[in-house]
Amino acid sequence: MKLTEKQRRFADEYIRLGEITQAAINAGYSSKTAHSMGSENLKKPIIKSYIDKRLNDLRKESIAEQDEVLQYLTSVMRGEETEQTLRGVGEGAQTISDIEVDAAKRIKAAELLGKRYGIWTDKQEIDVNGAVTFVDDIGDEDET
Repeated sequence: MKLTEKQRRFADEYIRLGEITQAAINAGYSSKTAHSMGSENLKKPIIKSYIDKRLNDLRKESIAEQDEVLQYLTSVMRGEETEQTLRGVGEGAQTISDIEVDAAKRIKAAELLGKRYGIWTDKQEIDVNGAVTFVDDIGDEDET
């Protein structure tokens, strides 16, 4: 089964507004029946599934995933990114210029990448002399 155009409009409006009645009115339902039709629509599995899928897609678009973060840190470390700064161009006038990312930010990006890949781990050697004793005292209580 496929969504009707009105159902799709309702679902999109509901995602945008988060409010049943206004979403139904915007989708073309009568203002007298908007709330009940909207509530009924939200109970339909096909509409609920469409809304869940759209919300998941929107979340993926708005939140950086691991690969994107790692790619960005790598490009900063390699000096491929620029940042904007104000530069004076005479008698109080300023302009915005793109400049290379400074060494401190490149080093920080390298450090974060190193932490991600476990390059910067502190290794400690610990010598333990003695025996380990396990005591099984579960269920030893008197049941009297």
